[in-house]
Amino acid sequence: MPVLARVKTSARRVQDALAHHRERHRPSEFQFALFDSVAMLRSDHWDGLTARASVYLGRKYLAVLEANAPGNLRMHYAVIYREGQPIAALVAQAVEVRGDAVPRPDIRQAARVSLARVKQRILVCGNLLSWGFHGVAFAQDADPIAVWPAVAEALYRIRRADKLFGETGLVLIKDLEDPTHAESDALARFSYRPLDTEPNMVFQVHPEWASFEDYLRDLRSGYRNSIKKVMKDFDQGGFTLEKLDPAGVEAHRDIIHGLYHQVHDQQKLRLISLNPDFIPALAKAFGEDFRTRIARDSEGKVVGFITTLRDQQGAVGYYIGFDKAAAAAGSPIYLRLLQCSIQDAIEMKAGWLSLGRTALQPKAQLGAQPVALRCYVRHRVPALNALVRGFLNYMPEPAQAPERNPFK
Repeated sequence: MPVLARVKTSARRVQDALAHHRERHRPSEFQFALFDSVAMLRSDHWDGLTARASVYLGRKYLAVLEANAPGNLRMHYAVIYREGQPIAALVAQAVEVRGDAVPRPDIRQAARVSLARVKQRILVCGNLLSWGFHGVAFAQDADPIAVWPAVAEALYRIRRADKLFGETGLVLIKDLEDPTHAESDALARFSYRPLDTEPNMVFQVHPEWASFEDYLRDLRSGYRNSIKKVMKDFDQGGFTLEKLDPAGVEAHRDIIHGLYHQVHDQQKLRLISLNPDFIPALAKAFGEDFRTRIARDSEGKVVGFITTLRDQQGAVGYYIGFDKAAAAAGSPIYLRLLQCSIQDAIEMKAGWLSLGRTALQPKAQLGAQPVALRCYVRHRVPALNALVRGFLNYMPEPAQAPERNPFK
């Protein structure tokens, strides 16, 4: 590149950086209302903005989460206005994370104790207890590209208002899906850096399916035989399935929570852990829109559970837990529970089932397809954003789902 062209490019970058700096440090045309509790929200404004959004942005779910939140998490809410009209609803979570939240089996005990003393506060736009874009709901006639700067300003205001509880280091906008990637490019002006994550595996439920057997009939023989083998091995192992009503979920509260931890404690990153009352509270609040199935072994011991939550026209295969020792012995508990979530989605007449971003291979075998997810991260200290950018450049590529086409 000629010297003059390089000089012009550098000058343009400096001018852009200065313009973005001025944009970040002046009030916008928007107005903001911040809330510490879902009970404080103006229901007509919030419900009007979130009526078509995910269940995770609805006041019923948020009230359950707020009342049964993990001990290191605080909820925040904002409504963004333009000329007095509500144009976006925002949910954020402030979470305090210890240095040992990332398990490191290779380090010594003394180092692990030292890590536990290191704490960092993160402000998350979205929901750490879900996957997918559950941080912002825009008004139907709003232009998201024009409103994203207001989202960035709302997060700045929440972070400043939360300062009495401690200094927030990182701000994370969580799990934007593909159509919103272009819209969220506006966040680059506010020094947010993109971070791709593992995809969400989404299963499309065919409208003509009335039962799990209808789903099986539409599979290619190899995939259908594989699923039937799991069912056969499960049955021949003496395992049984049982659907719990809300009272049953409450009665099995401690067992469900223990099985949840058998899975959760093996995860590489554990920013939060569920409150043991959270799943029973969801069951009570949502009734038939929240299904819980448990697996018992031949002696009647509960060795697994899975929950499925209705989400507008779809459903979510939500939390799952199972006995690791029984699974290690060859029992297909996990795979059978995934099948149960598909059965629940069909019975709910859901149009799709979100299965999350772990165990990509078995979910693809069932017919789920990957949906790309992306996070955006920013450090409160501008000088450190260059380090954040460099760090993200060295992050390993997220795992990709295998290509599978199990249907005829």
